Amino acid sequence: MKSTRIFVDGYNLTLEQGTGVATYARNLSKALRAMKHEVGILYGRRAGASKDMLAREVGFFDPRTKRSAKWLEDLRSYRRLIGHPFGHKAWRVPVTGAVITQGLPISEEIWNLRDLFSLAETSFGFSNHRLDVTFPENPPDIMHWTYPVPVRAKGAKNIYTMHDLVPLRLPSTTLDNKRRYLRLSRELAATADLIVTVSECSKRDIVDLLGISEDKVVNTYQSVEIPEYFRTMSDDEVSGNISGSFGLTSKGYYLFFGAIEPKKNVGRLIEAYLASGVTAPLVIVGKKAWKSEGELRLMFDDNIKYLVSDGPHTFTKHRIMLLDYAPFSLLMSLVKGAKAVLFPSLYEGFGLPVLEAMHLGTPVMTSSASSLPELVGTAALTVDPYEVRDMVEAIRSLDTDAELRARLAMEGPIRAELFSPERYQARLAAMYGKLGVVGAQA
Repeated sequence: MKSTRIFVDGYNLTLEQGTGVATYARNLSKALRAMKHEVGILYGRRAGASKDMLAREVGFFDPRTKRSAKWLEDLRSYRRLIGHPFGHKAWRVPVTGAVITQGLPISEEIWNLRDLFSLAETSFGFSNHRLDVTFPENPPDIMHWTYPVPVRAKGAKNIYTMHDLVPLRLPSTTLDNKRRYLRLSRELAATADLIVTVSECSKRDIVDLLGISEDKVVNTYQSVEIPEYFRTMSDDEVSGNISGSFGLTSKGYYLFFGAIEPKKNVGRLIEAYLASGVTAPLVIVGKKAWKSEGELRLMFDDNIKYLVSDGPHTFTKHRIMLLDYAPFSLLMSLVKGAKAVLFPSLYEGFGLPVLEAMHLGTPVMTSSASSLPELVGTAALTVDPYEVRDMVEAIRSLDTDAELRARLAMEGPIRAELFSPERYQARLAAMYGKLGVVGAQA
């Protein structure tokens, strides 16, 4: 059967340190290729459409193009919007092999429209409508936007992934402009060909808060995929990696990994960890985000500064280690070598870190809120994320009950298989089938 041309956006794909939505976009494009569709990616990088094909290719992959002053950028955006009232043309990036493209997902086609996403934000700010993008040759059958962006591909069916509605459900935990976010969400709910989401919890929120028909919202969950090498690493290799890099002992520490922001509930986690009295250290791996100072305040109180590690080789004298970042290979070793992963988030659209830990056979404590219970089933300990006492008891149980840890380590990978790439592809095929797509290979 003829394959379908499905494009995704590059809105999050150029981030150097991946986020959950970036991982979603990468896994989606990979799944579409496995399903034998023709895959394209539409970026909004600053490169211009040079007539010289080599210059066009080099310019696209050069990340050093500098921005002008904001007032000048805004002025240029308004001039572009006024000068192109009927849409903006994307241009195809030649991929000849002359430029090494390491770091970006590979696809059959790469397209770009300069500053697409900032231009769309400006447009939506005064029009409340999506920005039209045109493809001068052979437009895609489906444009799958992996994030709620105010853009529409003309000549294609446009579907949008809404991972969650956290800015509306927990407005105190994000920096989004809530009025604008609500306007955009309602606009997409009313005009999109389909809304895609990643959990039944998020689907209920979208239906209830945006007043959209259930038939127009499809939950595909996400794919949890970790290369076999990391899943089958020997205990000796894991131990060597974490000992040499961080001075840690395998199965001798607890781990949290994710952004440090109010939604992740790191402040209560630290409070519960300290109150639990366990001696195994707590390792926190995450980039400091909005209000991170408040989440970490117990670590930097004048009375307990001694709790914070001042270097990997003196870590055994302390109880908490804070790492801004760990490369993927070391992060996988940290997850696999942890006594347990602690992830009591207040709200998650999906909760990828939890399932990654379960996939590696590491016991997990997580939240009883939002999507997390439907993901973990009985293969993890769940706690009320607002109750420190619940977390204290769960941490103590994980610390002292070897049989509990063994059960969770055994059940975690089995549960995580529900979100395998193959099952994800089957759910995607069913979702695209609602739009009359043929040729999907589940």
